[in-house]
Amino acid sequence: MQNLFLLGCSHHTAPLEVRERISLNAEGVQAATQELSALSSLREWAILNTCNRLEFYGVSESNTARAEMDEWLSRFSALDANAFLASAFWQEGVGVVQHLFEVSSGLDSQMVGETEILGQVKDAYADAVACKSVGTMLNQLFQKSFQAAKWARTHTGIGRGHVSIGNVAVELATRIFGNLSKSRILIIGTGEVGEATVQSLQSRGCRSVTITSRTFGNAADLARKFQGSAVAFTDFREQLDTFDIVISATDANDIILQFEDIEIARARRRGHPMFLIDLAMPRDIDQRAALLENVFLYNLDDLSAIANENLRQRQKEVESCKESLAARARRFWDGIGST
Repeated sequence: MQNLFLLGCSHHTAPLEVRERISLNAEGVQAATQELSALSSLREWAILNTCNRLEFYGVSESNTARAEMDEWLSRFSALDANAFLASAFWQEGVGVVQHLFEVSSGLDSQMVGETEILGQVKDAYADAVACKSVGTMLNQLFQKSFQAAKWARTHTGIGRGHVSIGNVAVELATRIFGNLSKSRILIIGTGEVGEATVQSLQSRGCRSVTITSRTFGNAADLARKFQGSAVAFTDFREQLDTFDIVISATDANDIILQFEDIEIARARRRGHPMFLIDLAMPRDIDQRAALLENVFLYNLDDLSAIANENLRQRQKEVESCKESLAARARRFWDGIGST
C-alpha cells in the first residue's frame, strides 16, 4: 500500500506568533504547489492553508516521506521552516483519515464547531484537483471527509449556535457596547470573513458600518449589499478616530494599522475607548496598540476563548462525535487496505 501521511502545524502545536511566521499567502501556496510537484516520490498531495493551520497531505511510495518532506521544507523560502518544523506534527494511515474527518467537521478547530473550515477544506481539495495532484487515495479521503462533516452536522449538536469567526467577533462587540445600533464600526477587508462579519453586524441591528479595502470597488459593492458606506483605503486612517470598533480581516502580509496610526486616533477621541478586533493571519494590527490607554485589542486567540466558553457543557457530545468519526475513519481505512 502507498503511504498516506500528513505533516502539519496548527493552533494546537504553535502559538499565534509562530502561526504568523508560517502563514502562506497566495504566492506562497503557488510556490509550494510547484515545488511539491517536483518531488519524485510524492504521488499525490494537497495543501490545507488557513488562519490557524498549514497542513500537507500526501501519498508517497517511499518509507522516508517524513525525511523528504522535512528536507524540502528546510529549503522552502516562502515560510519560516525552522518555526514550522519545531511545531510540526506527523500522522500516517488511519490517523490522517481521522484527523481530516475531525478538521472538516469543525472538531479540531480553535473555535470548536465553527462552520468555515469545511469550505476551506473543500477549496483545498478543489485547488489540488485543479493542479492534478490528487489521485485515487486523496480523492476518496477528501470526499469521505465531506460526508463525515455532513453526518456530524446533521446528527450532533457540535455546530449549535452557528459558530463562525464573524459571529464571534460580533458577539465580542456586543459584550463591549451592548446595543450596537449607535456604534460606528469600520471593517477592513472584503473577503469571506469580512463579509460574514458585516452580515452578522447587520443582523444585530448595527446601523453604521463603513467598509474599506485595497480595491475600492470591492468595498463599495459590499457596502451596497448591506446598506453601509465605503471609504478609500488611502483615506480610512484619517477617519480612524470616528470609529468605536475597528474589525480587520485582510490577507495582507504586513501590518495594516501601525501603532502611530492608532495613537493619533486615540488622542483625537479625547478619552473615548477604541476597540480593535484583529481577525487576520498574519495579524493586521500592531500588537503594541494594546499598551495604549483606552485602546482594547483582541485577536483570534481571544475570540476562540469566547467561542469555547460553553465547550465544557458540550464536551460529552464532542467526545461522542470524535468516537463516531474514529469508527468511520477505521472503516474507510480498512476498506482502502482490502482493495
